[in-house]
Amino acid sequence: MKFLDQAKVFVKSGDGGAGAVSFRREKYVEYGGPNGGNGGRGGDVWVEAVDGLNTLIDYRYQQHFKAERGHHGMGKDRDGARGADAVLRVPVGTQIYDESKDLLLADMTAVGQRVRLLQGGDGGFGNTHYKSSTNRAPRRADPGWPGQEAWVWLRLKLIADAGLVGLPNAGKSTFLAAVTRARPKIGDYPFTTLHPHLGVATVDEREFVIADIPGLIEGAHQGAGLGDRFLGHIERCRVLLHLVDATGEDAVAAYETVRQELAAYGHGLADKPEIVAVNKVDALDEAALRAASAALSRHIGRPVLTVSGVAGTGRDGVLRALAEVIVRARGAVRDPGPAVPEPPPAEDGAGWSPV
Repeated sequence: MKFLDQAKVFVKSGDGGAGAVSFRREKYVEYGGPNGGNGGRGGDVWVEAVDGLNTLIDYRYQQHFKAERGHHGMGKDRDGARGADAVLRVPVGTQIYDESKDLLLADMTAVGQRVRLLQGGDGGFGNTHYKSSTNRAPRRADPGWPGQEAWVWLRLKLIADAGLVGLPNAGKSTFLAAVTRARPKIGDYPFTTLHPHLGVATVDEREFVIADIPGLIEGAHQGAGLGDRFLGHIERCRVLLHLVDATGEDAVAAYETVRQELAAYGHGLADKPEIVAVNKVDALDEAALRAASAALSRHIGRPVLTVSGVAGTGRDGVLRALAEVIVRARGAVRDPGPAVPEPPPAEDGAGWSPV
């Protein structure tokens, strides 16, 4: 299944049904009088968050959704039936914006949540409605009121507890595959990840969701590389795991490049709790790893973790660090005993301290 996180669709609620002009015509009934029924109400347009969906790909193939119009009134005082609703079923985490993308209409954050986007038109009155003591045989009936219509944007923002950020080829997909059952594409070239992936990690009987997004490069907020549109998928995360490639030329410069793009994007990403980890440590000797970790630690003013997704080194420590921040953010009661292991010796350049 292809991943699609943004779609523009046209929605229209149903028009109201027209009222009827009708009179009783029965044998031996001298003064039958009016008996035209009212028109039915048009159907509404709803958005519903459902379980089991993680993409908006269905809206690639159908962009127009119209509710049924109300049925017309009929004789014998029969009112028209109400029109059927149109329901847009979307993944949890979908936001609905108006056509200009400036106004947030709905934010679907829970399974089963339903929001009415457009209301159907009222049905018209039949001539029975206008009968009075001075107007015994009205011949007036109203057409139904028109429904509403609009173009709206659907934008999916994945709901995850932790988000992975870093430069392309920093090892984010490898780490996700190592700690979860997710199977993202992995390659030894930049921009292997072309769309976000989710995985469920478990450590110390705690479960949380990790989101991996395509890597950022300098100028991503201006459209360089794959741009920064996928950063919306980590806006809801409680903590960010910033992976820095240990085999790169300058770990500090790599870290600052990503941090500048997060700040340029805005939406509070630069202020989120962050855990920094030097990745691919299995590819360096001890002296080179110590130098890279120490330089990055001095730059950010706190210890950094070391990890290798391939070799498995330090994976549990990183997961425990993430779980600790997530539990605090959820407001959960901390379990007895240390939830995070003591940091390794200072000479390893390891340790962690979320912002």
